[in-house]
Amino acid sequence: MKKVLIVGLGIAGMSAAISLKNIGWEPVIIERASERRRGGYFIGLFPEGIKAAQKLGSYEEIKIRTPDDSIENFEMNKKGKMKRGISFSDQPGNPQSTLRGDIEEGLWQTVDQSIKIIYSTVPIEIKQKDQVVNVKLKNILTDVVQTESYDLVIGADGLRSTVRSLVFGSHDKYMKSLNTMIVAFQMKKDLPVLINQQSITLVEKNRSVWFFGLKDTNPTVLFTYRTKDIDSQFIYPIKDVLKDKYKGMTGENFVNHALSELEKAENPLTDSVHQVIMPKWSKGNVVMLGDSAWCLTLYSGMGASAGMMGANVLGEKLSQSPEDIQTALENYESELRPFINKHQKLAFLKSQFFVPSNLFYGFLRSRIIKMKAKQKFKN
Repeated sequence: MKKVLIVGLGIAGMSAAISLKNIGWEPVIIERASERRRGGYFIGLFPEGIKAAQKLGSYEEIKIRTPDDSIENFEMNKKGKMKRGISFSDQPGNPQSTLRGDIEEGLWQTVDQSIKIIYSTVPIEIKQKDQVVNVKLKNILTDVVQTESYDLVIGADGLRSTVRSLVFGSHDKYMKSLNTMIVAFQMKKDLPVLINQQSITLVEKNRSVWFFGLKDTNPTVLFTYRTKDIDSQFIYPIKDVLKDKYKGMTGENFVNHALSELEKAENPLTDSVHQVIMPKWSKGNVVMLGDSAWCLTLYSGMGASAGMMGANVLGEKLSQSPEDIQTALENYESELRPFINKHQKLAFLKSQFFVPSNLFYGFLRSRIIKMKAKQKFKN
């Protein structure tokens, strides 16, 4: 039985473990954190992701939180008036609304008890000899180091992947900044002016706040803004940074409510937005998957879907070439590349929808929203 080391216990990592176990491999997952992390921020699940989750046998375990069709959504204009808007699921593909933690929980139901998971552990050296990959693993709590051998190593450890830096080189070779920041989290309670499941968006040039209403759970918040000085955004507490960035914004009472909820939030996501551009996703018997390989960004909405989809494709290609891992990895990449390239290009336009960089994109966005909202409620 071939043995695979998967680095990262996120959506892509768990999906890869399920996919490869299903074709007869023995997966081992290592995770830097001391326990499974749970993030409550909003995620869209596109048709490709639904199909991939079904193939993994996890879709029925994922809670879908798309608001009812009858729910109205709003945009706040510059005068502070609430106008009809559209929901996230009204875009092409009609993605379903869920939480990152919901998808991970669905995958976990399949992974739990059946796949070996080692916490508080990171790779510190990865070297291949013939067809064997030798990996030095370090427990970050005890500093104990041991070397294990695998037939394949999968880097599914996120945007700033340790596997990628060890095997392919430094982050700056592959990470392309979109000069934006995101802060995403789930609130403990609704906005006072909205009813259950309603959403509202506040958008101005270079900054926006999104409140995503969800079914059967509390709403989530997304702060996103543009900045050319990414490094300085991490010097001070993020709440203080947001207070400064969003000072004087129309709908400031909504902003202040969200900032008060940020203090109570569990596992908020605070990060700069980057794509990962790699000319090749594999080297020897080491392969990258998910955000580690391509990072479509939160704006694309395709991150979770692409991670599960990629894991399925990888498993399929390995099953088709069981004795030729190199061919399998090449086929995995050639099948996925067109899809990933397409959504990386779309991410720029989608970023303008989330946070327009100038008046033209702001005007274009408002016209699209107005047209879509009119069509929706006319029907």
